[in-house]
Amino acid sequence: MKKSIVYGISIIAIAAIAYFMLRPGVAASKSNLYASAKQSNFLVSVSATGELKAKKSTVIRGPHGMRSAQIYNTTIKDIIPEGTLVKKGDYVASLDKSELATKIQNVQTEIEKENTKLEQIKIDTAIQMKGIRDQIADQEFNMAQEELEIARNIYEPQMVIDQSKLKLQNSLRTMDQLRDKAGLMVIQSEAKVREIEATIKQQAAKLSQMMTLSVAFNIKAPEDGMLIYQRTWNGKKGPGSQISGWDPTIAELPDLTKMTSVAYISEIDISKIKKGQKVNIKVDAFPEKIFDGQIITVANIGQELRGQEAKVFEIVIAINQTDDILRPSMTTTNDILIYEYEDVINIPLEAFYSDSIDYVIVKRSNGLARKQIITGATNENNVIAVEGISSGEKVLLTPPDNLDKIPYEFIEQGIAETAANILNNWKKAKEEYDKLNEISVKGNEDQNKDFGGGNSMIFF
Repeated sequence: MKKSIVYGISIIAIAAIAYFMLRPGVAASKSNLYASAKQSNFLVSVSATGELKAKKSTVIRGPHGMRSAQIYNTTIKDIIPEGTLVKKGDYVASLDKSELATKIQNVQTEIEKENTKLEQIKIDTAIQMKGIRDQIADQEFNMAQEELEIARNIYEPQMVIDQSKLKLQNSLRTMDQLRDKAGLMVIQSEAKVREIEATIKQQAAKLSQMMTLSVAFNIKAPEDGMLIYQRTWNGKKGPGSQISGWDPTIAELPDLTKMTSVAYISEIDISKIKKGQKVNIKVDAFPEKIFDGQIITVANIGQELRGQEAKVFEIVIAINQTDDILRPSMTTTNDILIYEYEDVINIPLEAFYSDSIDYVIVKRSNGLARKQIITGATNENNVIAVEGISSGEKVLLTPPDNLDKIPYEFIEQGIAETAANILNNWKKAKEEYDKLNEISVKGNEDQNKDFGGGNSMIFF
């Protein structure tokens, strides 16, 4: 009986302890966490994933002459493996010639047809001219007879003589008509011959261009380098990929001694990004190595990328060092240094609250207080407290349940004016810093060499 009473009392005691330990008010107080405001240099940065790309590249294109040949799309029949080191003049790729071969055959057939027409016109003209010459010969014979008849009729009555002369005059007129007809036939025949010869010449020129284009369908390297496939929305251009007559880009030969990282910044952070800002670049494949970089271009217009809900802006970061491990298409992590504030007080973002004013929760001897602060820049983890809190002062990280009942401690007007002056000076210093950075990269934009295109049919 006594043991049962003892057990009962023990259970009640444990339950009471558990109730007091786990009730909401106690739990909240146990979970209160504090952090100290610290005074240190404060780095504002933005992190962005990028991809390595050569700053300068030799772009290899198919022949622009495809459009003049009315070939608007063709297929890459064969291309050497990506990453192959090539020398100038080495074979790179070949394009499908089936459509071009059909067009060449059609042009050759047209030339043969025109040559046949030319021969036929020459034969027809020769036959017609022979007929007219025969008529002229007959007419000359008749005229000779009529002249003899006039000579015989010299002693005949005048009427007979006049009749013979009229007959001869009629024959002369017929002779003139035959000769005019022969001349017109020659002119007509020569015009037809010139027309057909012009057509043959035009077709021959087209054939010559197509034959030259056929040679240009075998692509060769314009320079030494490492071959990198052209990238599109649908992936890389390889064997079986289509190229357009308007943009017949096939591949490129990057200059591996000068590399960049192409990254995309969200529209939320793009206002922080300026040309010339310093960047720490880490190649994901070699995380132990960190390279120095600098932003050289910032896009003015945003774009939509797959997998991105918001628009992003492209930036190009030049890598200052050269290393054999750097290869196009490697992914990078880019930490962009926006600005570094020296010797400032900062607190964790978890301790920062904003209502009608910005404040932190501090511990006082009689409880908690909502202390007004004036803030500056923020980074991923902390915010600068320009005024309102001292280094080492404790701030609450988790809001208490009775937050609305905690009293405020406001900053004096003079301190607020001092903070405004400090912020203004920081703004001017950052603007000057950004200006100097932008000047340092002026004229250091991307430069690509483009082989192919223009008015020429052969590009290598």
